Amino acid sequence: MQVSLLQCQSGRDVEENLSFIREQLDALTIGEASHLVVLPECCLLFGGHESQQLAHAGDDAASELKQTLAAMAKQYGIYLVAGTIPILADDGRVYSRSYLFNDKGDTLGHYDKLHLFDVDVDDGTKSYRESDTFCPGENITVVDTPFGKVGMAICYDIRFADLFRAMRLQGAEIIVLPAAFTRVTGRVHWLPLLQARAIETQCFVLAAAQWGEHNQGRRETWGHSCVIDPWGELVAVKPEGCGWLSTEISLDAIEKIRRNIPVVEHNRFAAPTLQAARQKETIK
Repeated sequence: MQVSLLQCQSGRDVEENLSFIREQLDALTIGEASHLVVLPECCLLFGGHESQQLAHAGDDAASELKQTLAAMAKQYGIYLVAGTIPILADDGRVYSRSYLFNDKGDTLGHYDKLHLFDVDVDDGTKSYRESDTFCPGENITVVDTPFGKVGMAICYDIRFADLFRAMRLQGAEIIVLPAAFTRVTGRVHWLPLLQARAIETQCFVLAAAQWGEHNQGRRETWGHSCVIDPWGELVAVKPEGCGWLSTEISLDAIEKIRRNIPVVEHNRFAAPTLQAARQKETIK
């Protein structure tokens, strides 16, 4: 099957970001077989203060951003992992939600980012506090598709191996990871973490990333969108620039790798259990 990851340099103008995605989809060669397209984290709004997400948030049923991306999936006849968009939560914050649409624009599943990026980084932003704006999700998501079972994760989730083991135990064969990794952390950690998660789960990992400078250089992301196979091999990578990373993958390799090294059967530790998120004071 064909997979295509879009590397973006998204900014604070939603319409401009949408126009870029449309232009890229117009230029993408789409065959008759299933074609999975993955957009990066914050593909429609990125680079400003996280609170700007609130201005564009909608609920699941009425989100204009969701409807627009679903319409794109239908128009271009693709299976679309729609990056992340803000969806209203009950506590005044928003979920960072990724949708998986089929080629008819129907929603096959969604995932709310479990692990929020509350860290300090030696870059132009310095302090990241996603939990001020975002509400953590409460579910692990593995979606049935005609081409295999797709596990869903987002960016900072890559550091938490238990999530990926849980997805494998739920049958995941492909794991998608929309991301906006910082340049500082990405330079050292991005590829090793992705390869580790692919090797541990014996899944394909498809990581679509933001790249370059955003918001007049205050945010800088690492790029290096890549496809990694279940053996940990780097199938394809786009280090810099915007545009497509496209390649073919075959899930046939998974069966042999899992049979030869049956890590699920050998693992003596209990299956991971998702804990409830810590409560945060409701935003007034």
